[in-house]
Amino acid sequence: MKPLSNQEFGALGERFAAGYLQKIGYTILEKNYKTDIGEIDLIAQDRGEIAFIEVKTRSADPYLSGSYAVNDKKQNHILRTASRYLEKYPGLQPRFDILELEVDRKSGRLTDINHIKNAFRQTEDYARF
Repeated sequence: MKPLSNQEFGALGERFAAGYLQKIGYTILEKNYKTDIGEIDLIAQDRGEIAFIEVKTRSADPYLSGSYAVNDKKQNHILRTASRYLEKYPGLQPRFDILELEVDRKSGRLTDINHIKNAFRQTEDYARF
């Protein structure tokens, strides 16, 4: 089997992430939610909260976690995009998670998951965007 392309690798990770979340009781509301500001990989309901989830799929690398790539700029895009989504669903309590997945690029096999709940928080009012 040939190694997966970057696009195939990311899509596989998002499928694994959605399956994992459903297995632990989340309801997937949106996949790849896009606005003119940005994209959110997964939006899911977890009891009384709505989780905006950034999925980071990596090959085994002991030196670099997927959450490292979710810098301030990326967080800002996620927060602003989430604000657009929440305009349609007022009253929902948002939470911002990161799901780090380790996948073997050659076999496409999931080897590890790290779910970081409340990975970052909204500190400004983005409703004006």
